[in-house]
Amino acid sequence: MRAAPFSDALVALGRERPDVVVLSADLSNYTDLIGFTTAFPERFIQVGMAEQNMMGIAGGLARSGFLPIAVTYGVFATRRAFDQVAMAMCTGPVKAIVVAFLPGITTPFRATHQATDDLALMREIPGMTVIDPADATELAAALSAAAAHPGTVYLRGLRGMVEERFDPAGFEFVIGQARTLRRGADVAIVSTGLGTAWALDAVDELATRGIEASLLHVPTLKPIDSGAIAELAGRFGVLHVIENHSVIGGLATAVAEVVAQVGVATTVRPLGVPDEWAPAGSLDHIRSELGLSTGALADRIMPAVGR
Repeated sequence: MRAAPFSDALVALGRERPDVVVLSADLSNYTDLIGFTTAFPERFIQVGMAEQNMMGIAGGLARSGFLPIAVTYGVFATRRAFDQVAMAMCTGPVKAIVVAFLPGITTPFRATHQATDDLALMREIPGMTVIDPADATELAAALSAAAAHPGTVYLRGLRGMVEERFDPAGFEFVIGQARTLRRGADVAIVSTGLGTAWALDAVDELATRGIEASLLHVPTLKPIDSGAIAELAGRFGVLHVIENHSVIGGLATAVAEVVAQVGVATTVRPLGVPDEWAPAGSLDHIRSELGLSTGALADRIMPAVGR
């Protein structure tokens, strides 16, 4: 576990780039921004509970030579401010970053805070780059990559104490590049974000049952690594897609698009949030209710063995 990896990465980026300006909509205490606000108070803008206005301001800053980083919760960045993100931040030569915390079902609250459709919404905006990091290491590296990337980037954030699944030593994040984490001959899994942590645990559980799985981690949903997905689809009759997002419009849909485009006869099985509002509660409770616990995922994958 690593404490506040986004905070450390943001402060480091602020030291490297004097053009970075961070904006918050009254959530700086809950999105690991205190480090930046303390180090660079003159480059922090608190707009209050006005996410739509924040995106408009960010668009203006981007057109004025700054690199704005607008930080809020995923639901507020997408459902509430969708038009402003699209119009102010994704039309014309704009370079900006939207960092969205409480991704998917990581909130204890219900529909008001569940960002289970944000990846679908952001994927459809022309020119938008969409990233869903798996752990503390990848989040920090992805922020640096996003700052160097042309155009606007939507980056899911992970706050507080964050798992560290990848070794930070020598870790490199390349936008648009997938990562093979496991190689097995029995079943294939594709995952993103926290879904990759769930997938790694499910792979370990499957191994105890004598099942060896291949696992492809896809942190960039757009542009997606079509080549890596097509290669995996060419070797397996079923691709199980695990994600912390609705089964509609997220990674499963993106994978299905690739499979259809390359013409491979492979079934795509979504293992994400079903087409319903998730219950409230702890992450473990919600995962259990939705069939996304480690044991449940392994059980759902097992019938495909040998297909």
